[in-house]
Amino acid sequence: MTIKKTFWQRYHMLVWSVLVVALYIWAFSGIQFNGFKEMAGEVTKAIFGGIFHPDWGYVYTGDGEDLVSLLIQTLAIAFLGTIVSAILSVPFAFWAARTQKSFFHPRSTTGKLFLTFVRTFPEIVMAIMFIKAVGPGPYAGVLAVSFHSIGMLGKLFSEAIEGIDRRPGEAILAAGGNGLDVLIHATIPAVLPEFLSLTLYRFEIAVRSASILGLVGAGGIGAPLLFSIGTRTWPRVGIILIGIVVMVILIDFVSGQMRKRLV
Repeated sequence: MTIKKTFWQRYHMLVWSVLVVALYIWAFSGIQFNGFKEMAGEVTKAIFGGIFHPDWGYVYTGDGEDLVSLLIQTLAIAFLGTIVSAILSVPFAFWAARTQKSFFHPRSTTGKLFLTFVRTFPEIVMAIMFIKAVGPGPYAGVLAVSFHSIGMLGKLFSEAIEGIDRRPGEAILAAGGNGLDVLIHATIPAVLPEFLSLTLYRFEIAVRSASILGLVGAGGIGAPLLFSIGTRTWPRVGIILIGIVVMVILIDFVSGQMRKRLV
């Protein structure tokens, strides 16, 4: 007996394809394409020329304004911002974690809304706001990375808490333990490896973010990159981009290896 398919079962892929194409057409129709400037080819050639002939003399000069020193400052901003946010995210994660099966719970719902609100603002916007509050420099960068990372790490930590096995905690309660015993002996040992893994993953993202926060004056390698682009010093731009790429690759590799050992 042949089962007769409905219209949706027969043509759902075609319908979805038409919708996606229509969405693309709608999106591109709202873009005003102005073409390329007359100097675009020459500028592109100069950029690639700088990348392939970088200013190696800028790698290290010993004055604290060279590539190595500013990359270390960028790493420090990302590291401090991630560590501070990882510590502050823990209570927010327990606030937002849904430990009951009901869809709506006042505690977890308000916690999730708060974390969503925090991570809504891009880091570069936060950096501009903190620069107005504390002045330009790495301190504003650390605050921007920390504040934004709380929203992201708090969400990921809360999901890790929601996914743990509840049976060890129930066994502790059945044996006469209290909530603090469950937290110390069951919950924290269960979530700590994943917390560390997520923190390392967030650190990888923070390194990339810290590299561009200097564009608005929040310290790191972004400021000399912006200055070099503004003055069209393409060999300097080339060596800075190479330095950022090497730093990100090394951080990704080391962090990836550490996360494999944790989870």
